[in-house]
Amino acid sequence: MKKYFSLFYFLFMFFVISATVCSAESGEYGYPITNPYVATILSTPPDLAAPLPKEIPVKELEMTVFPDRKIPDVLWYNEKLFYSLASQKEKAPLIFIIAGTGARYDSPKAIAMQKAFFQAGFHVICLSSPTHPNFITSASKFGLPGDIRSDSLDLYRVMKMAWEDARESIEVSAFYLTGYSLGGTQSAFISFLDENEKAFNFKKVLMINPALSLYDSAVRLDNMLVENIPGGVNHFDDFYAKLMQNITNSYKYGDFVDLNFEFFYRAFDKVIPTEQEQKAVIGFSFRISAANIIFVSDVMRNSGWIVPKNLELTRYSSITDYGKVAGRTQGFSFYAENMLLPVFKKNNPDLTLERLIDGSSLRSIEEYLKRTQKIGLVTNEDDLILGKGDIEYFKEVFQERARIYPRGGHCGNMEYKDNVAYMVDYFKNR
Repeated sequence: MKKYFSLFYFLFMFFVISATVCSAESGEYGYPITNPYVATILSTPPDLAAPLPKEIPVKELEMTVFPDRKIPDVLWYNEKLFYSLASQKEKAPLIFIIAGTGARYDSPKAIAMQKAFFQAGFHVICLSSPTHPNFITSASKFGLPGDIRSDSLDLYRVMKMAWEDARESIEVSAFYLTGYSLGGTQSAFISFLDENEKAFNFKKVLMINPALSLYDSAVRLDNMLVENIPGGVNHFDDFYAKLMQNITNSYKYGDFVDLNFEFFYRAFDKVIPTEQEQKAVIGFSFRISAANIIFVSDVMRNSGWIVPKNLELTRYSSITDYGKVAGRTQGFSFYAENMLLPVFKKNNPDLTLERLIDGSSLRSIEEYLKRTQKIGLVTNEDDLILGKGDIEYFKEVFQERARIYPRGGHCGNMEYKDNVAYMVDYFKNR
């Protein structure tokens, strides 16, 4: 059974959990998966992915962001922030990549992007999402991610420190910035910050499958779990057991030799046969990220929502029960209202949940996004984190700086050869 648990984990690794708008017409665009939920889960078939090097010279690095911070013992392994640098031998542009919700700097999608840009001649620094436990613990000023302006300040601080550490070993000709999913949204806010400070004076920025509204997208993903498991999230155990049995049966009775992408690609309709179950799997992936945010932030702030106040967990303490409690909350909406809002309200008494939500939407920097020519956008017509009217909004704001594909779900076509070619060309030639 341990083997099948690893299979299930492997499956989850595939998500993460215009005026003259450049649009790829269905007849011209070769990405093959037309169902947005399937695309989100399965991503890009290997034979249609961009050709990338198997290995590139990457340095795994670490930094201490807050030297005086006392890290709770249960989070001892997150004292330093981890990130990576792939450097060219000659002078080259440097591009920062920000991972998506809950993802590390070395997540599969971040690694694929790192390889693509390194192959194109860039130095590349990959950073974890501010919603990843390592970032929350070591690099978040408040230990409480979710307010995109605060998170972007944290990222900007880390980027400056990473550049300071790298500048003696690499020669840089210009700075660029990109990110996917939440990291894509954050890229725009970081660029907005940099307009005043000009630590980098980014030449170009590209948002990949960004959320228009952080809160709306998070709630939409949460609802995919709650609304698509019969009986609600409290009946997840039954759903999980069925999913595991489907994986077992598909492997047992199929002619699959390797337990790899090809297995899931061929067995997908047996493992997750209905659209309802596909939505539930995607929602569950996001709920895992939300539970991590809630638990780690609760420990860092000693807020008492998950772990009893003033209870000091050690590195040897079992956190299984606390994880279950965090996973059974109302996800991000609970977190935003009960944990995020009270902390930020202390410094801004007039702050309301509505204002907090509005401040984490790209609409709050709309005039900047319309005015600047350095920020571009790539997304899909069927991106499931977007709501009604979001695509039209992107077309209006970004116009010819938007590239909108007809399909691909949420980040499902990121590694498709045409997408990768466009992303590289955007930074090198546009």
